[in-house]
Amino acid sequence: MDQHQSDELTFQAIAQESSEERTIFYQRTYQHLGVAVLAFILLETVLLQIDPLVEMMLSLISGWSWLLLLGGFWFVTNYAEKMALGTMDRSRQYLAFGIYILAEALLFVPLLYLAIYLTEDFSLISQAGLVTLALFGGLTAVALTMEADFNFLKAGLTIGFFLAIGLIVAGMLFGFSLGLWFSVGMVVLAAGSILYQTSNIRYRYQKEQYVAASLGLFASLMLLFWYILDIFMRSE
Repeated sequence: MDQHQSDELTFQAIAQESSEERTIFYQRTYQHLGVAVLAFILLETVLLQIDPLVEMMLSLISGWSWLLLLGGFWFVTNYAEKMALGTMDRSRQYLAFGIYILAEALLFVPLLYLAIYLTEDFSLISQAGLVTLALFGGLTAVALTMEADFNFLKAGLTIGFFLAIGLIVAGMLFGFSLGLWFSVGMVVLAAGSILYQTSNIRYRYQKEQYVAASLGLFASLMLLFWYILDIFMRSE
């Protein structure tokens, strides 16, 4: 029997564990998510003080450079998720999570800078952050209390994200703005992703993989925050 077959036979999802083990897993997952959010805020605070970095990131948000940046971010995201999921080594899981948090912080630099520039304070960021946390909390409560299987969302989310990528590329090719409704659609996709990720953690992860589980939730949370903030900025 090879290693892959052995891993499949020994895999035990958190849904198969005792209620006590499941409770511990969820607590650790959301504690790590909270730490990730705090780490993101601290990193962003530092990065926004580095003027050359801010200028460089602002120079990349137009044209094909932005698409290349998003492609690089997608690559890092997949690498970090595979690293976190593909090992039971806690140190490698934390390394993957750290890489992903840093990538998110870098990607957000131009958006947060522009949000601060619009109002000359942090009001837009604070408002968008509160709405994001409220919506995330509500969706999480629905997914956990209902204990429903939202795996049926996977196909729709996949199609939706490919359509979004297609629209972004088309906007760059033909020079049109995606507008408010695109951001609203992305908020809906992000909300669906949170439901899917929250529901899926009980079937996709083992009890020692709470770091990887929190990484997936953090990714969906940040996507939601990005487009809620974008909507707030468009209203100014």
